[in-house]
Amino acid sequence: MLAETICCAVSAAGLGIAAVTAYRRRFLKAARITAYALVPLGLVLTGVVEWLSGIVFQPAVWIGFGLLALSWVLLATTRAVERRGAGASGKGPGAVAPAASAPALGGGATGPAARPQGAPAEDFSDIEAILKKHGI
Repeated sequence: MLAETICCAVSAAGLGIAAVTAYRRRFLKAARITAYALVPLGLVLTGVVEWLSGIVFQPAVWIGFGLLALSWVLLATTRAVERRGAGASGKGPGAVAPAASAPALGGGATGPAARPQGAPAEDFSDIEAILKKHGI
């Protein structure tokens, strides 16, 4: 009841402002204000305000929203842990055996292609010296 009264008061105030604006011969702006002022009144007459206020003030509805949020957090957490575990152990669904790429590398080739995938491409002593210089 209170929500409906507030919406009707807002609509009445908006229509009053629209009337003053029209009196000042700003008809386009007055029509726009009238359109916005009629929205709360339309929501009251269609019953949307009563429905929303019924949802907002019922504790069972908020418990339901809390349970939905908890289930979403649990699903997101389990997916994140699953992805982290699959990437760390290398046994995920898309894991490939290390020897599977050996023929593509040219067998016993020497040089950059024969280097293991995790090996560094160059010496990082200059980077280590810069880090030590800054105390890192």
